[in-house]
Amino acid sequence: MNIADQLLTKYPIISDQVDIKELGALLRELEKTLRRGATGNIVEFGCYVGTTSLFIRRLLDAYDFTGEFHVYDSFAGLPEKTQKDNSAAGDQFKAGELLAPRKTFVQNFKKAGLKSPIIHKGWFSDFTSDDVPENIMFAFFDGDFYESIVDSFRVCESKFNEDAIIIVDDYANEALPGAAKATDEWLKVNRQFTVRTEASLAIISSCPKT
Repeated sequence: MNIADQLLTKYPIISDQVDIKELGALLRELEKTLRRGATGNIVEFGCYVGTTSLFIRRLLDAYDFTGEFHVYDSFAGLPEKTQKDNSAAGDQFKAGELLAPRKTFVQNFKKAGLKSPIIHKGWFSDFTSDDVPENIMFAFFDGDFYESIVDSFRVCESKFNEDAIIIVDDYANEALPGAAKATDEWLKVNRQFTVRTEASLAIISSCPKT
């Protein structure tokens, strides 16, 4: 059993917003990246109460990761939807929902006895590339809505290293169609990347060199 699966067996998932299949897929991709000796920094856009962040930190610690881990969140719930997010299956996702204060995120890390990531509080639309680290080797975008995913790519795209892995949550979630629209638009322009899906995730990596 790899370390990612060991962690999923050992520790609880602390919110109902994270599916174990998706979390497992995310962690296994990160573990593959760490195993191949990749170096750089890690970003997570949309961290809520910290469920995914806690598992990422545990996996990084298991591999003695020395890079930086940054998380970004409004800590004020979801932003407003745009027309590109409209779905009959997604009526439950409204502005202000999924609110979790920064204090809750910090407390969850303290309770777990883990080192907190570098926390950036704000709406994704307000961040610039100056707010993200250089040499991003792994990124997880969990912004739910079209504009949030667009902004995640906008802020990070100049900082991805050539072997970066980018994972977008809700890519195959019919309730949140904006995530796939934003991702597909970015991929049309950035043809050096390819995408596959696992659970509801888009797993994006650079095309193999010929």
